[in-house]
Amino acid sequence: MAGVEEGQDMSHMRVYVDTSVFGGYYDDEFEEGTRAFFDMLNVGHATALISDTLVGELADAPERVQALLDLTLEGPCERLALSDEAEALRDAYLTAGVLTGRWADDALHVAHATVARADVIASWNFRHLVNPLRIRRFNGVNAAESYGPVVIMTPQDVARTWKEGQDEPED
Repeated sequence: MAGVEEGQDMSHMRVYVDTSVFGGYYDDEFEEGTRAFFDMLNVGHATALISDTLVGELADAPERVQALLDLTLEGPCERLALSDEAEALRDAYLTAGVLTGRWADDALHVAHATVARADVIASWNFRHLVNPLRIRRFNGVNAAESYGPVVIMTPQDVARTWKEGQDEPED
């Protein structure tokens, strides 16, 4: 997780958004949780971290998904360009067998988020990302490569966590 700097709002999160979240907005199974997540982004309670990898993956997506991406890019967001550092970390994940080369883009999403020091990755990808055993393995590589741990949650859980944090009284 990103370090807390002096004066930083503890309730404001920097959230790396993976490709599945945009598709989830229009999926009956994931719609409710995804819309709660985007509502949180739209009112400025979190900053979306959007990578060039994600933008490339959505290039051939349906028009409404691309429109959602465009809207997200207009809001509070950080663009993450592909970097040698992210590619090297992706390669470390692949070498360690966290994922196979077939799923290199999923590993690259985690690498982008890790290098950017995202507070959390939002994803509906249960097989490769929102998976406790894989998260443990990603974090093992992160530790070996001198990076901090990564947190991966569903968009619904990210929104719920933020909301619950707002309901707690301050000390």
